[in-house]
Amino acid sequence: MTTRSPLRVHDAHRHLGVLPAHPFYGGPPVNPDTTARATIDELLADLDREGTERALVLPNYGVPDPSTSFALNDLVIEAAQRDDRVLAGLWTSPRPQDAAATDKALALAGERGVAALKVSFLLGGRAGDEACRPQLDAIFAAARTHGLVVHVHTSPGAASDVDEIALLVERYADEVPLHLVHLGGGVSGHIKLIGHRFFDWIAAGKRVYTDTSWAVGFAPRWLAAEIERRGIGADRVLFASDQPWGDFAGEHARLAAAFGDGELAALAFSGNFEALHGLG
Repeated sequence: MTTRSPLRVHDAHRHLGVLPAHPFYGGPPVNPDTTARATIDELLADLDREGTERALVLPNYGVPDPSTSFALNDLVIEAAQRDDRVLAGLWTSPRPQDAAATDKALALAGERGVAALKVSFLLGGRAGDEACRPQLDAIFAAARTHGLVVHVHTSPGAASDVDEIALLVERYADEVPLHLVHLGGGVSGHIKLIGHRFFDWIAAGKRVYTDTSWAVGFAPRWLAAEIERRGIGADRVLFASDQPWGDFAGEHARLAAAFGDGELAALAFSGNFEALHGLG
């Protein structure tokens, strides 16, 4: 079935690549990301079916071995260079044991079609860990040099909680656009960001962005209401499906229900993507 929107749609965060089965949480090996795509052709077919005009595509990740995700950097670059609807985001790591692999990834930051670098602490490390500082400095320096956006996964109560992510905002977001993926990742993160931090950072001149993928039901509506009440932030929210860990139809419906079909929705579904990535 084709999912179409009356609004133009750009997807600011989705993944490409198939991961090996893994015994998550002590269970049997499983592949929970059932809509993962192994090939560029499959990715493009999804964009066609959805009516997605542009997409930022990053390596799939989630299993404890980051080499799987590093290996997919070449695939996302190939996708971006094959079809101008696709922009590539490169997998990087803050962990000191991944320093050589991160250096190799950053050497690709100037390749045609690369628009972002991805950082996640879900596989280890912390924003406040000094052992991670050299890698984080290198990642953000590469982003500054090449005009890239840094995507950082946010999640409640773990090593990537908003309290840790705030260190990255304070340290780097004056000069580098920082996309806070998943709007904090859960109730605590939503409340911390929407309640004041996201808007405080914008008011302070920080180059912060977010999306509503994975958002708990109340959060997108509250975010829209706070944007209207405060008069700032309309230019900082992007639509993201997070396929295959998210669901395009569900994520689209949630944001559309909260943001309506007017100017705020048009910015979130396409305008902010184009402005952030310098697209006409």
